[in-house]
Amino acid sequence: MEGSKTTTKDKILDLLKKEVKLTVAELTRKLNITHMAVRKHLAAMERDGLISAQEVKQPMGRPLQLYSLSEKGELLFPKNYEGLSLEFLKDISELHGNDSVDQLFTKREQRLTRQYAARMENKLPHEKMTELASIQREKGYMPNITKLDQSTYELTEYNCPIMAVAKEFKVACRCETSMFQNVLQTDDVKRTSCKTEGNDHCKFLIAF
Repeated sequence: MEGSKTTTKDKILDLLKKEVKLTVAELTRKLNITHMAVRKHLAAMERDGLISAQEVKQPMGRPLQLYSLSEKGELLFPKNYEGLSLEFLKDISELHGNDSVDQLFTKREQRLTRQYAARMENKLPHEKMTELASIQREKGYMPNITKLDQSTYELTEYNCPIMAVAKEFKVACRCETSMFQNVLQTDDVKRTSCKTEGNDHCKFLIAF
């Protein structure tokens, strides 16, 4: 996050990333602003789930509040998991052939199917779609559900967390469509738009 960050919030995030844990007094000194201003920023960031506070007892006086990044805050910093995954998949393909990569995605599809299906139990179609959107939101797909008629829905995914992998290995997209069919218990799931093919978003037409 270094380089283009100028706001106090971004400076606090950068400091916590580097120092791991800091008190209000330490942040005040490093930022050269008032205690009140620091506390105001920390309160807002804690509400947003970006940081967490830990109370540490002192031999004398009031306990100290130590602030650190939360998991959500850590996600604001660059990660290259997808790039690493893509490199591994290319190595596997080179060493063992494309069939091995297909098997890996099939294995992933089966695992995700079990995870998603557990959250779909005893739900009506519209409840399943709501739950699907919730899961995809948790995974970073930025989904939106539109009900087209009594039994038909359009799912739009505005983000693809595995875009680089999916562009290289289209089996990822096929497995996602298949997984949706299995967890929603309908064969009528059609991918009508795909980011890997140059479209703006991934879209699915789903009918029950």
